[in-house]
Amino acid sequence: MMIKIGNFFFQYRNWVFIPLYLALFIPSAEVLTTPYHAWVLVIGLTITISGQAIRGATIGLAYIKRGGLNKKVYAANLVTEGIFNHCRNPLYVGNILMLVGIGILSNSLLYVGLVIPLFLFIFQSIVLAEENFLRGKFGAEFDAYAKRVNRWVPVLKGLGATFKSMEFNWQRWLVKEYSSQFIWLLGITLILLFKYPELTDYQDELRDQLLVIIVPLLTAAYLGVRYLKKSGKLRG
Repeated sequence: MMIKIGNFFFQYRNWVFIPLYLALFIPSAEVLTTPYHAWVLVIGLTITISGQAIRGATIGLAYIKRGGLNKKVYAANLVTEGIFNHCRNPLYVGNILMLVGIGILSNSLLYVGLVIPLFLFIFQSIVLAEENFLRGKFGAEFDAYAKRVNRWVPVLKGLGATFKSMEFNWQRWLVKEYSSQFIWLLGITLILLFKYPELTDYQDELRDQLLVIIVPLLTAAYLGVRYLKKSGKLRG
């Protein structure tokens, strides 16, 4: 049953997550109120940045192409090096931490109590569908890999050696992540400016001034990387 659900969500994954991400801005009761905003801010930022770092490290070292084929789960080969040597699904772990962190940062009871559990269910079902495909295609090779490496919890032992033995491809990281990073940073900016008025000393004018500065800068950076990618000056 979960595999069927996972195949469905995999097929529509690019559309399913958009409304769930936008749910960050639905009015909701707060998880913690003042004077605990500082704790929410620090914890939320720490978790979401950790997720982004995991995704960056994964893509920069050994990118895995599981984008699907004809909207179905597909993988040309079994990638086990890089961060995949420490966790079977580091990209999804990164996604989950990014979303959980930004959900905590939003301090939304609706998001933390309803949307985050829904995210976790979707990711779990997609992973089960992918593993069903990988086990069917790679057989004993995948079983041995699954026995050695955790599905969700990264094993930190040997991580330093992994980084030393491989070259980080920063261009691939930038090319593959610039769109999601733009959306991520834009979301964080809006949350910080509108849900943490203490950061701008409760001055709406200062908040609006920062908004006018930061959003165009993020947009310019996004368009700049997009141009470099399309022109072939950045290669992933």
